[in-house]
Amino acid sequence: MAANNRRMSGKKGAQVGSGGQRRRGLEGKGPTPPAEMRKGHAKQRAAQAKARRSPARPQRRPGGKGSSELVVGRNPVVEALREGVPASTLYVQQFIDNDERVREALQLAAERGGINLMEAPRPELDRMTNGLNHQGLVLQVPPYEYAHPEDLADAAYDEGEDPLIVALDGVTDPRNLGAVVRSVSAFGGHGVVVPERRAAGMTAGAWKTSAGTAARTPVARATNLTRALEAYKKAGITVVGLAADGEADLGELEALEGPVVIVVGSEGKGLSRLVGETCDVRVRIPMPGGAESLNAGVAAGIVLYEAARRRV
Repeated sequence: MAANNRRMSGKKGAQVGSGGQRRRGLEGKGPTPPAEMRKGHAKQRAAQAKARRSPARPQRRPGGKGSSELVVGRNPVVEALREGVPASTLYVQQFIDNDERVREALQLAAERGGINLMEAPRPELDRMTNGLNHQGLVLQVPPYEYAHPEDLADAAYDEGEDPLIVALDGVTDPRNLGAVVRSVSAFGGHGVVVPERRAAGMTAGAWKTSAGTAARTPVARATNLTRALEAYKKAGITVVGLAADGEADLGELEALEGPVVIVVGSEGKGLSRLVGETCDVRVRIPMPGGAESLNAGVAAGIVLYEAARRRV
């Protein structure tokens, strides 16, 4: 039987449908955008040129968050929970020796509420703490929510009061920061400002020293302390620096009766050069006993008391 050598016809047979793609391609693409939004249009170029000529309105920056922290060991964990240090999670080692401190930690965490209780094997706790002697208890402290320096003055004015703020320059001990927060709260101040770098932050140690007052006294963080102080001055707030060689005596300082920022330096170095030059006035605390200096917490407490006495 002869082979069938006929070629296939060029006529197309049935094909799979387009699924409506062609129909969608014919659909409209919505209303025509205004000329200012059409790429390459003369009105868009004019709008862009106008925007470049107009100065951008300054926006306030958030104070930002700190970093999370771990409190390690049975006694530190119990003390942190007793003092109301904010916590997100309590890690307890599996098969731990259940002594009084462990029981108290579990009870305090349960009573406060909002603290997750997590059981973890010892190797996991070793990894979390980089091999520190955690004794089977680890408390995670969430990042602190810092305010912006402007927020402190705004809050005071909103309450109908003159701002009373403490700024710390080069204070690196969290316990000093906690003591200052406690004094600000005790004498009716409106907050504390700390630099972002080379300064103590609101760690668990600072929370403990504040004795719970950190929950109601805001701490603001400034990217650059000198610029923050200059902004306060432009807003009509007097900036007073504490210095052993200050040109004025604390008892003569009338500025404490109005809006004021008190700048406290470290016990060893005092105020840095730029911060000292930014202050409107530098004052000294009389010390007839002959001591050369006071730590930041004590110095701030004395000046805050004097300010509170004058404002009554």
